[in-house]
Amino acid sequence: MLLAIDVGNTNIVLGVLDGETLVHGWRLATVRERTADELGIWTCQLFEHARIDTSVVGDIVMASVVPPLTGTIVEMAQRYFGQTPFVIDGNTDTGMPNLYGTPSEVGADRLVNGVAAFERYGRAAGKAVIVVDFGTATTFDAISARGEYLGGVICPGVQISADALFQRASKLPRVEIQKPTRVIGRSTVGSMQSGLFYGYIGLVEGIVRRMRSELGGEAVSVATGGLSELIAPETSVIEAVDRDLTLHGLRMIWERNRR
Repeated sequence: MLLAIDVGNTNIVLGVLDGETLVHGWRLATVRERTADELGIWTCQLFEHARIDTSVVGDIVMASVVPPLTGTIVEMAQRYFGQTPFVIDGNTDTGMPNLYGTPSEVGADRLVNGVAAFERYGRAAGKAVIVVDFGTATTFDAISARGEYLGGVICPGVQISADALFQRASKLPRVEIQKPTRVIGRSTVGSMQSGLFYGYIGLVEGIVRRMRSELGGEAVSVATGGLSELIAPETSVIEAVDRDLTLHGLRMIWERNRR
């Protein structure tokens, strides 16, 4: 089996894949100070809880946007799984032409998402794809109908915006991100939740529509990331939600490079 690891700013996502099937997946909080031993013990406990023997892992693939943890994860994999991971970065041959001005500047997670989204939602339909990733940052990535990575948009994530309100406005409290009962808030907390929730829906709708127009008026939009299942169902511009998109993209790129 293949162990896929996506190291993001908010979560470390791990998945065990048997061919194209995701057998089990987990999310850990990203803590930059964690050691290889801490991560190794956590990972082995997750395997044990899922009743998966670590010896079934024949290869490991990973992508990381947190440089301080990249080497730590590699060390963990070598020490606890006896494997040196295949690390995907902006210079990796993903099988997808990268038309960014400076290709190496594109985050590995964005390329991985683009590969998976095109293969799963765009190729058979012959359509361009827009990937909306609700992570620490909210990113929008455009893949042409020919399977080329074109570029995208980077916005502050929902949680970053909520934290900024709390930190920069002395009278505003820290609030949980959730769908409010009404748009017009009847309290400070309700008003903030409305602004964060419906404000981001408006942002997503506006950017997706403008990107779709630049792509010729037709594109499949796919959402992923931690908050995708909360926000995506509230707007018609998102046509699919795929929380495991990155793990499948890691598998696809690993398979292409193995061949």
